[in-house]
Amino acid sequence: MLARTDPVAELPIVILYPHSRCNCRCVMCDIWQVTTKREIAAGDLGRWLPEWRRLGVRRVVLSGGEPLMHSAWWELCGPLHDAGIGVTLLSTGLLLKRHAGNIARFCDDVVVSLDGPRDVHNRIRNVPRAYQKLAEGVAALRAAAPEIRISGRCTVQRANYGSLRATVLAARDLGLDRISFLAVDVSSEAFNRPGGWPAGRAGEVALGRDDLPLLADELAALERERAADFASGFIAESPAKLRRRLHQYFAALLGQGDFSPNDCNAPWVSTVIETDGTVRPCFFQPPLGNVHRAGSLEAVLNSPEALRWRRGLDTHRDAICRKCVCSLALRAQDEVVPAV
Repeated sequence: MLARTDPVAELPIVILYPHSRCNCRCVMCDIWQVTTKREIAAGDLGRWLPEWRRLGVRRVVLSGGEPLMHSAWWELCGPLHDAGIGVTLLSTGLLLKRHAGNIARFCDDVVVSLDGPRDVHNRIRNVPRAYQKLAEGVAALRAAAPEIRISGRCTVQRANYGSLRATVLAARDLGLDRISFLAVDVSSEAFNRPGGWPAGRAGEVALGRDDLPLLADELAALERERAADFASGFIAESPAKLRRRLHQYFAALLGQGDFSPNDCNAPWVSTVIETDGTVRPCFFQPPLGNVHRAGSLEAVLNSPEALRWRRGLDTHRDAICRKCVCSLALRAQDEVVPAV
């Protein structure tokens, strides 16, 4: 991994929330309940960009919510593109068709949410024709930019853990380049959950004790039946990593063993900037400050409080890090594209 250097002098990745809302109503996320329409202005990004270049930002990830709901998201991407900074779009897929031309022009790669085969995906997304719109969007983007990399990310939870093999087939049918699996987060305040979920709500989404043997069977069948997809990298994780990331994680939530240790350098090599300027070290940890109030990103990242927090952070012991479903272990030789 890249060294955990303080103060932060180089920041390869910025994760940016251009827009505060979402166009899905997923069972595992509460961002769709946000009622305020807030977005980052192109003028804000114009002021930030010189500092980002000094910090060596090489990749900006547009996250959300749904970034394509921003009233002029391409006005954010244009200056990044001109500065030679790569742009990764994370999307629900519902608006890909409408924006295919600008995505082809301004984005280097796209990661879409794929919760399973058609019926499972539609049920989890909780919006009409979600899978069909995703399929139409991927097709439109392929027509506009045949070489663009489009990956899928599946959040594994109670409603879809038995459909991992079917999800891989769906990713193939959609024409995706890759599919990744991660476990649902049920313990943090991320995704518009101030104070976190109550135990009852978390229990509706996470796996129960009786689900664990079935998940183990599904993972074994996935390894057996889709060996070529593991070997080619179409499935991003190895079978062993999926067992740690999924089965071990859900078992640990139930008190059956420990969480797999997370080797992560996200707070030293990346940052998250939300629509109101709030700066976090990652998706899940508490804020470090606000870029508007501090006057610059570096002032937030290298404040005495932020330095003290990072120096005291042990990702193997920290309660939030131990349960993290989306860690980052960026190495010097890595292409700066967040793994899916």
